[in-house]
Amino acid sequence: MKIRPTEGLTFDDVLLVPKRSSIASRTAVTTTARLTRRLQLAIPILSANMDTVTEAPMAVAMARAGGLGILHRFMTVERQASEVARVKRTESFVVEAPTTIALAATVQTAREVMQADGIGGLLVVDSAGRLLGMLTSRDVLFADPQATVETVMTARPKLVTMEDGADLETARHILYEHRIEKLPLVDEQNHVHGLVTAQGILKLQEHPNATKDSKGRLRVGAAIGVRADDLERAAACVNAGVDVLVVDIAHGHSDHEIKMVFVYRVISRWSQY
Repeated sequence: MKIRPTEGLTFDDVLLVPKRSSIASRTAVTTTARLTRRLQLAIPILSANMDTVTEAPMAVAMARAGGLGILHRFMTVERQASEVARVKRTESFVVEAPTTIALAATVQTAREVMQADGIGGLLVVDSAGRLLGMLTSRDVLFADPQATVETVMTARPKLVTMEDGADLETARHILYEHRIEKLPLVDEQNHVHGLVTAQGILKLQEHPNATKDSKGRLRVGAAIGVRADDLERAAACVNAGVDVLVVDIAHGHSDHEIKMVFVYRVISRWSQY
């Protein structure tokens, strides 16, 4: 097809010629594609790793839609790692590091922590991380600000818990059976290992095609450069939970990129031993 320079085309001017198809319904069509051998996307679309395009909000939106967001690298190492962590915390079947508070803390302190973290509940633990109780926004709603957490919390004997490592369906059943919204995960010694929330499970249902890891967290990628200090950036993002690292360079088939990929692979393999 030739287009004269003086003309422009819109969608109304172009038609893809239909051909015979055996597909009876659009529901039989899949757009899934593999980004890597272990990472499958529902839609094969990545957001650009540009400072005007992809930070945590875009990465969250992309993952929920079934694609993947690549965080740009034009920020400090600390901030990029924080953006990765922010995406990973947005949705999760299991909250791996739930916010905790001590018995002796005041109700006012608990309110401030909940407000700062944007959450509706806190796990009460001792100095060794053992579960002592749970505190929710309803517990502190009309309580004396100077009262201690211990006096208003739901104590451990009254809590329903689940063993760490149980699957999603088990958690869903327990939440429904006991009509509760939060389910602490503990080990045999009563140490807290996470928290399952009804809200978290509902979010899984809202975005059935979302790009998620085995723990129900949204997946996210991060861009790095080819300088020596970008290895620090890569390590920080990996520690924050990034799923994919992308080398951001103008010319992909260059010695700089090949060297960066090779060095990072060597370091990654060495760190496993």
